[in-house]
This record gives sequence, structure tokens and C-alpha cells, in this order.
Amino acid sequence: MADTIAETVDLLYTIDQENLTPDQQIALGTALASLAQAERLDQINERLRGIHQVLNAWAMKATVDGGR
Repeated sequence: MADTIAETVDLLYTIDQENLTPDQQIALGTALASLAQAERLDQINERLRGIHQVLNAWAMKATVDGGR
């Protein structure tokens, strides 16, 4: 997902904002804000994945240690 976000941001920044109508400028701003939010959600998802792995490792260890 991060590659798609980065590619889209790159594409949006290549738009010549000088030639946009006010409505197009608003749409561009909205698109950039949405992409920023998506990027933040992707970062949160990565952290949650890491936490999930740690918790799984602890659960597995507890299962093995409890079975002895």
C-alpha cells in the first residue's frame, strides 16, 4: 500500500496548480489530505502487525511453558 500512496502523492505533486480552477484546487487539497490519512493508517497498521507478532510469540511461549 505504501508504494501506491507514494506514487499517487508524486503524481499529485506534478499537477500544475496555477492552471486549476478553484473547484479543482479544492479537489486536489482533498485528495492530498486523504492520502496523508491513508499513509498514517498504513503506519498504524504496521505497528499493530508488530504488536500482534509479539503477542503471538508470548502466547506460544506460554502454551509451551504451560505444557511442561
